Amino acid sequence: MKVLTVKIKKLISGCLSDKMFLKIQYYRKFNKFLNLKSPQTLNEKLQWLKLYDRTPLHTVCADKLKVRNHIKEVLGEEYLIPLVLSTKNVNDITPDNLPNYPVIIKTNHDSGTYFIIKNKESQNWKEIRAKLSKSLKVNYYKAGREWQYKNIEPFIIVEKLLINNNGTRIEDYKFECFNGNAEMINVDFNKEDVHKRNNYDINWNLLPILWPKEILNGHDIPKPKELESMIKLAEKLASDFCFCRVDFYFFEDKIFFGEITFHPTSGYGQFYPEEKDLYYGNLIKLPKKQ
Repeated sequence: MKVLTVKIKKLISGCLSDKMFLKIQYYRKFNKFLNLKSPQTLNEKLQWLKLYDRTPLHTVCADKLKVRNHIKEVLGEEYLIPLVLSTKNVNDITPDNLPNYPVIIKTNHDSGTYFIIKNKESQNWKEIRAKLSKSLKVNYYKAGREWQYKNIEPFIIVEKLLINNNGTRIEDYKFECFNGNAEMINVDFNKEDVHKRNNYDINWNLLPILWPKEILNGHDIPKPKELESMIKLAEKLASDFCFCRVDFYFFEDKIFFGEITFHPTSGYGQFYPEEKDLYYGNLIKLPKKQ
């Protein structure tokens, strides 16, 4: 019965227009109606942008494989994490095809499908390939009606894993850019234990906010010595967009590009305190409808 209920829900949601789908999802998350005629908060404006800010460049930048060429052209090849391989065939994902150093295996067309491989001899490769195969069949656009994912050709990509000497993953610096200007920096860390996130302003002052509110602050993170360079690079990439988040890593004294995200938490990330949703919403000047 549970499986049947899920199938019925998917069938019904598949019949909904993007606008109606977003209105229902927004109400379920925030317990209030979505204002698309005159959006005010950041989360409202992210929903508006899903519907009315759609360009081919959005799709290129959401594609974790194709975006590499964009980064090469705009910033330079030196900012790219080394690519081990890309393939559409899950049977290519074997220990023999992977290097002896740590890697991350992920898909290019969705969010959340990845595998951290520190020792390739101790993995359940059959299970990994099965999960990758399932992911390749999913159109991630359907999950949150984020249009930029709709027409991405699915691939599996393998990149070098950037890790500390003790084997832990390095900090992830996320630059929230509003009309091309970086205004807030999320720093994600401790992902292998209890995921923490600190939010800073561009002068590296810790902000007393949580976003999303489920991810708590952790210990203070020292200001990276290349912060100003990362801000400039993020703003250069963000100059084409009304809003986006640009992620970087700082590893062995070098800056590496992570990804570009257009609707963090799909526009459903609740702020604490709640009024910050309106504060950051006021920083976005929406374009005209396309």
